[in-house]
Amino acid sequence: MEGDSMRIVEAVKLKSFSKLSRSSYIGDNLSALSEIFKEKINISIWQRKLDSNIRKEAEDIINLNPDLQLSTVIYPKDIKNFLLSNVKSENSSLIYQDITKLADVFCNLFNSEKVSLRFGTLDHAMCPRFHVDMVQCRLITTYHGVATEWLQHSKVDRTKLGLGNKGRPDEESGIYQKSDDIEHLEEGHVALLKGESWSGNEGAGLVHRSPKVESVNQKRLLLTIDFSDK
Repeated sequence: MEGDSMRIVEAVKLKSFSKLSRSSYIGDNLSALSEIFKEKINISIWQRKLDSNIRKEAEDIINLNPDLQLSTVIYPKDIKNFLLSNVKSENSSLIYQDITKLADVFCNLFNSEKVSLRFGTLDHAMCPRFHVDMVQCRLITTYHGVATEWLQHSKVDRTKLGLGNKGRPDEESGIYQKSDDIEHLEEGHVALLKGESWSGNEGAGLVHRSPKVESVNQKRLLLTIDFSDK
C-alpha cells in the first residue's frame, strides 16, 4: 500500500510538472544573462565570440596543464592570483581577466560575495547523460573544445530522467524524440542554467549533458561558477 501511495504521489508530481512552461533566452550581449530571473526562462545565453588571443591562451593552458582540475570557493578579486599560483602558463592574462569578470557578473546578479569556481581540462564527457542539477543556478562557459548540450523544456520527457531511462542510452530512452531536438552551446558562449533548487522551478530545471569528446586532441577547457555556501 505504501509503495502504491508513493507511485501515485510521483505520478501527480510529474503531471503537475508537465504543465510548467519554460523556454530559453539568447542574446548577443552580456545583458542577456539577466533574463534568467524571468520565471519562464530556464537558460539564458550570451552568444559571444571569444577573442583570438583568449583562444590562444586557452590552447596554451591545455598543452601545459593536460590534467588541470581546480576547485575553490573564492572572492572574485582573488581569482587572478589563485590561477597564477595553480596554472602553468606562458601568458594567460586575458583569460584570467575574463574569468574574474564572469565571477563578478555572477556575484552582481545574485548579490553574492564569493563563488564556487571550477576550472579544468576534460578529455571525456563528465556528465554524459541528460540530467538536471540540484542547484539554484550555474554559470558555464567552454574556452576550448565542444560545449554543453541541452534540451528545451517542451522537448523533454522528464519521466525518462534518472532511473526512468531503465538503463537505456539517451538516444533510445525517449527523453527526446529526434536528434534535432538537441541544442548546443558553442565555444565562448556564456550560459546561466537554472536548476531544480531555484525557488518555484522544481520540475523545470534545465536538462543538459556534457558533449562527447571524440579524441584527446579535442580536450575541453571548461569553467563553471556556482553559489558558495561559505
